[in-house]
Amino acid sequence: MTKFFLSLHVLAAIVAIGPVTVAASMFPNVLRQVQADPGAPEPLATLRTLHRICRVYAGVGIAVPVFGFATGQSLGVLGSAWLITSMVLTGIAAAILVGVLLPRQEDALNAVGTAAGPGSVALDERAGARLAMLTGIFNLLWAVVTVLMIVRPGSTTGA
Repeated sequence: MTKFFLSLHVLAAIVAIGPVTVAASMFPNVLRQVQADPGAPEPLATLRTLHRICRVYAGVGIAVPVFGFATGQSLGVLGSAWLITSMVLTGIAAAILVGVLLPRQEDALNAVGTAAGPGSVALDERAGARLAMLTGIFNLLWAVVTVLMIVRPGSTTGA
């Protein structure tokens, strides 16, 4: 059963976390393109698509810690420091995604989507830079979790 849960955990991480990290990373650059040329329809459509990918795969991504917890339980390592650290970092990454990145993406979309109309919301020109920084932190957290999952201090694999 451990191999089954581990396989589901790794597949969920690849399928769910990969698209979120890529789409979230692309969002600030496309936002800058939209800000540079607000009338261009293609970058705005791309921006909406990237936000939708982030939103949908954030929901799908809940499978990663669920299968990770099941794997850890079947391996009997739930009390290990490396796993607890990974769970905490995963929680922080999820909080950044759901509590900061997605709302700021939504705000940016609302601002650039209404920029042509009267009474539009002004978007700070540094919004893209702030989103890029926050996305970098989000991605760095996932990189650290990935390394912890591979290295696993105290592992008996000999790797």
